[in-house]
Amino acid sequence: MGGNVTAVTDGTFDATVLNSPLPAMVDFWAVWCGPCRMIGPHVEALAGEFVGRAVVAKLDVDTNRQTAIRYGIQSIPTVLFFKGGKLVDRLVGAVDKKVLNDKLTSLL
Repeated sequence: MGGNVTAVTDGTFDATVLNSPLPAMVDFWAVWCGPCRMIGPHVEALAGEFVGRAVVAKLDVDTNRQTAIRYGIQSIPTVLFFKGGKLVDRLVGAVDKKVLNDKLTSLL
């Protein structure tokens, strides 16, 4: 995981994502997931580009099932977008970096 990507868990999700004053993008993923590996570099690149402007995080669904269940994650990768502690958008599947960038930019 890249240096600017925040790894979140069931225990840290609320504090890191929901209570953040910044908008957040969370990639729900798993090590064994091929499409997750496809978008991983995009998520890492965006984490570097949005430092100080947004939280860019990843949550491993295999080890953090409660948060995945809480948000109805049924397919991965799923990327959720939060603003002001509220879920405002979601993308499912391997998407282009531009799509992720545009969604996150719209929350700034």
